[in-house]
Amino acid sequence: MSGDVETAIRGPQAYSLARRALAAMEGQQIWPTPLNFELWIHYVGNPDGALGREIKRLLEAGEAITESLSEELAAQFLPKARLNEQIRDAGDKLNDELNAVSSAVSAAQKASAAYGQALAQANGELSGVDDPASLKKMVDTLSGATRAQQQENAALEKKLAESTAEVSRLREHLEQVRRDATTDALTNLANRKSFDEEAERALADAKKDGQSLTLAVLDIDHFKNFNDTWGHQTGDQVIRFVASVIGRTAAPPRFAARYGGEEFAMIFPGENAAQARAALEEIRVEISSRMLKRRSTNEDLGTISISSGLAQWTKGESLDALIERADAALYYAKRNGRNQVADSDTIADAA
Repeated sequence: MSGDVETAIRGPQAYSLARRALAAMEGQQIWPTPLNFELWIHYVGNPDGALGREIKRLLEAGEAITESLSEELAAQFLPKARLNEQIRDAGDKLNDELNAVSSAVSAAQKASAAYGQALAQANGELSGVDDPASLKKMVDTLSGATRAQQQENAALEKKLAESTAEVSRLREHLEQVRRDATTDALTNLANRKSFDEEAERALADAKKDGQSLTLAVLDIDHFKNFNDTWGHQTGDQVIRFVASVIGRTAAPPRFAARYGGEEFAMIFPGENAAQARAALEEIRVEISSRMLKRRSTNEDLGTISISSGLAQWTKGESLDALIERADAALYYAKRNGRNQVADSDTIADAA
């Protein structure tokens, strides 16, 4: 978020900016969900920013701003600011907790030092005590010092317990923030950013260990036609269905992500092309064999299919080159009838 937009949202122009965002959404027949409102606040407040330029491009191209597209835009342009803000807030809270613990420890140390001085003084004076009144006064003094020390110890223990619980809560919160920033909201698969990072790690491991690595891209066939026929909400339902099938086949160490729109990607660490192809065939068969129904009306939607392209990493190959080969295999599958799995090496041999 740019500083100008943040100032406008919080400043006296906030209501005007909100009205402009709502008017813009109404003009495009976009439902004012909280996510859409946040996106369009940024769009009208900073149209020359990265998010503003992308929304303008989509509108000029006649793209419908669907729920899934809004989630893609949010995943690409908003999480970094959200993540930084939430980490900053958690850091501030953690700093407050550490300061409170430090103060409690300091107070306990001072009380302990005072208690030690009281004991030393009592020890020095004990030899000179020869009457009951003086002895009682000394005992009362030591008893008071002991109670004060016990109270400080109890306060410190309570504060440490509270801070331990708060730090644990903050740790869970940050873990949830991390998951949100790397997860596709529509499908609950990993998002594009998370895929890129995982692919880099998998390639580094393959280079180090000399193990196989296969990468695949998958795409729903004729998805635009399906969307145009049944609507974007039903299209989102189909995307979630396909994602669920892919996710079940992608148990670790495999990794699956929504790559964008109706396209997905999978990483097969330690597996060769034949093993990856077998898994992709399982996915293809399960998806194409299911008769889908529209949730809202229970209408039959028919069946859908997916096409996949895979590429096995070769020594010295970059990640970009590996992805490019998998993409080329996917396009080959699309051009040659769809509803199939294509292997980059097989394509190369046939060429």
